[in-house]
Amino acid sequence: MPPCSGRTRRSIEPSGPGAIAARRHGIPAMPELRCAGRRWTVPTDSNLLDALTLAGVTVPSSCRAGSCHACLVRCVAGEPRDLQPELLRPEQREAGWRLACQCRVDGDLSLEVFDPRRDGLATRVQSLERLGADVLRLRLLPERPLRYRAGQHLLLWTAAGVARPYSLASLPNEDPWLEFHIDSSRPGAFCDFARELRPGDLLRLGELHGGALHYEPEWCERPLLLLAAGTGLAPLWSLLRESLRQGHRGPIRLLHVCRQGHYLKEPLQALARAHDNLQLEWISHEERDRMLSTLRPTSRRDVALVCGGPSFVDVCARRLYLAGLPRGQIFGDAFIGANQAGVS
Repeated sequence: MPPCSGRTRRSIEPSGPGAIAARRHGIPAMPELRCAGRRWTVPTDSNLLDALTLAGVTVPSSCRAGSCHACLVRCVAGEPRDLQPELLRPEQREAGWRLACQCRVDGDLSLEVFDPRRDGLATRVQSLERLGADVLRLRLLPERPLRYRAGQHLLLWTAAGVARPYSLASLPNEDPWLEFHIDSSRPGAFCDFARELRPGDLLRLGELHGGALHYEPEWCERPLLLLAAGTGLAPLWSLLRESLRQGHRGPIRLLHVCRQGHYLKEPLQALARAHDNLQLEWISHEERDRMLSTLRPTSRRDVALVCGGPSFVDVCARRLYLAGLPRGQIFGDAFIGANQAGVS
């Protein structure tokens, strides 16, 4: 995780030839960036992530919406204009961490990029196995315990500097490993890397972050509606077990939409046999539109948890709202792709 302590930030005075000439002629100097042993100027109001990337500084990113937290940078001197400061914890901001995709450059900055070897948590592969045709189950054992809650996601780093956020499918304080479900149906930098992993291989863990998905004990008597598409089942598998562990007494209805088979069907059926209040529904990709067109809450007391691609999450949330479920009872996280906004 990014450290919450560090050197005190300071202001910097632009000192390059361009800045000196600009001051001499009364022309406002362009902001100067310093990072990775380099210094260069950028137009005022530049997006910080773009400014770093265009200069050849490697900063991973997935969503450009502040959701994945892959583009963390630390301000050593100077301060950018942060468009969404609430996306980071106060102690992270105090230590100088910022999300580059959400910052604008309106003054000189000296920066450090997130270094997983320095700032991340080492972890080793416990196991890697296929769950159906298109899903890899990756289990990791971190070098020290990680405190997390059901519904959160974690940034996974490869040795080559590829970083991707994945939802935690493991159950906090019960599963001895951290579990992730990786969609392997399409090529991808992290997915291609993951296919070659072996037990004992080293990875690094980056930012632990929570989206909208969570479970609250005061929901224990209310109907729960869990809607998942593909590996959107991963965080709901964790949240379902969390709710049952906390003694959820209201009805729970879980619907899973999938192209190539329902990869947790057997363990889910085992849970349903042990809990009379759990109802399971398996929806093929061909049946998806029909299911969405008839989607209704059982009452206005329902709490809906939704996870999948952005279009799936948006349609489910809209259908439920139009059917009378208050917006404050619909919680959705959408997957992140390399060029697609959302939360995994």
